[in-house]
Amino acid sequence: MISIIFGYDTGVMSGAMIFIKEDLLINDTQVQVLAGILNICALVGSLMAGRISDLIGRRYTIVLASIIFLIGSVLMGWSPGYAVLITGRCVAGIGVGFALLIAPVYSAEVSSAKSRGFLTSLPEWGIAIGILLGYISNVACAKLSLRLGWRLMLGIAAVPSLLLAIGILKMPESPRWLISQGKLGKAKRILFKVSNSPEEAEKRFRDIKIAAGIDEDCDSEFAEVPKKESGGKGVWKDLLLRPTPAVRRILVCAVGIHFFEHAVGIEAVVLYSPRIFKSAGVTDKHKLLLATVGVGLTKFTFIVLSTFLMDRVGRRRLLLTSFAGIIGALSLLGTCLTIVERHHGEKILWALGLSIASCYTFVAFFNIGVAPVTWVYSSEIFPLRLRAQGYSLGVAVNRLMNAMISMTFISLYKAITIGGAFFLFAGVSLAGWIFVYTLFPETKGRSLEEMEELFGGGNRKSDELEGRV
Repeated sequence: MISIIFGYDTGVMSGAMIFIKEDLLINDTQVQVLAGILNICALVGSLMAGRISDLIGRRYTIVLASIIFLIGSVLMGWSPGYAVLITGRCVAGIGVGFALLIAPVYSAEVSSAKSRGFLTSLPEWGIAIGILLGYISNVACAKLSLRLGWRLMLGIAAVPSLLLAIGILKMPESPRWLISQGKLGKAKRILFKVSNSPEEAEKRFRDIKIAAGIDEDCDSEFAEVPKKESGGKGVWKDLLLRPTPAVRRILVCAVGIHFFEHAVGIEAVVLYSPRIFKSAGVTDKHKLLLATVGVGLTKFTFIVLSTFLMDRVGRRRLLLTSFAGIIGALSLLGTCLTIVERHHGEKILWALGLSIASCYTFVAFFNIGVAPVTWVYSSEIFPLRLRAQGYSLGVAVNRLMNAMISMTFISLYKAITIGGAFFLFAGVSLAGWIFVYTLFPETKGRSLEEMEELFGGGNRKSDELEGRV
């Protein structure tokens, strides 16, 4: 649900910016800031959320994220001017940062190894549904008055935020977090509810205890957990200053995949697709918004497909296939937009059709692999003690890259042409394919407690990969 809210806020801004620019009389620089500021603030939120979730638990962190996002939505819906609108966008961004960190971590920690890929990718379903709803809201509210339309688009997200803050209290806490707090009895009861069999629950209970440094035979209600350095300092030292070879490789993979998720330029399509389609030759405002709905439908369709492939095909194969398709689609999109731009004033129907088709193809290949696997992979590979903070670093890089693309795309395509911008993204995608092929082991079917051993390597190939890192 919180991913739907985030996706909605991202998708709705694509069309809302058309009306906001007209109503508030803002320039392209202010439009870019409005588009990207949410992700700058989400960066702050994600860095805070790791430590907070370790202190108050995964569930209450989701409650906090919902309340923050609710406040931001109310401010955006009420905003009398640009300053209040930006403030609301910033507040919502902090809530987004919390949500993006904690939703996949919570899903990974509750689910079993067999279904973890499917369940941990559900937040991506939510984002896809939210983006599609945002695009549909653009079309529906476009018929309202200029003053009311975009404010209703943005403010309505406050309603599901409130419902989520209340509803999440009925869900169980993460058993891994409970064990890290020494609450063994409560964690065991939850594991028996969320596991496929009593045997699986017992195995997960034993493995988590070992990972937390608790005697595997301990079966009391409460247990003393080995003390860590206060304030999370020990975690950051083990993560950044003195990581083992396995942790170093895990960190490089997690941060790297979050970097490439947005460096390939997906945010340019999600946020600025009306401008892209206009550059391709679509001039009618209503048709622009309808073409953008197609982006949302494509995203949702292939996200759903990817969740069923995740635990069958595997993370690594999906990533490699996804990056390969992205390279081809972006190259074609760049070529078509360049042809249209060089024949300025002429309507080249075949180039227009191929531009839209390649844009949809890019979204399809992105969402069948890179989009869901990024969050699943990075949420499952860190050791328990380092998971929240390690994952928060990946999310921080993710938000930073998202903000960078959002806040620079208009300036970028004005500097190197819109076709040149997508050729640049194609080159980055090629680097992403090489990165995954070189460093990423397959994690399908592995328990969370096995990950450090998998990345630490006990074979020649793994040692060679660590050397490359």
